[in-house]
Amino acid sequence: MDGRQASRRRSPRSIRAGSDQPELPLTTRPKHPGAVQPEQAAKVAIARRAKPGAPPGHVRLVLTLELRQALAEQLSATAITEGKNLEAVVIDLLEDGSKR
Repeated sequence: MDGRQASRRRSPRSIRAGSDQPELPLTTRPKHPGAVQPEQAAKVAIARRAKPGAPPGHVRLVLTLELRQALAEQLSATAITEGKNLEAVVIDLLEDGSKR
């Protein structure tokens, strides 16, 4: 046997394969189903996905919407009538819907 081969490091897989220790899961799961409240999960999701917005207390969340053309035209007409941009009209609708 060559001296170089004897000193070669084993790959991490070969070390794990011979180990009696079980592999740890890549993600952590809550001990009890439902242990994480939806509000807590939402805070984590937004913290990961959104970027801070210009006004304090706001976040920039980029969404892509696939709408029926008629609905998109209706929303656009509403925006034009109200002198707003389309995003502002959608935000108003989302805020109104979340109050119900």
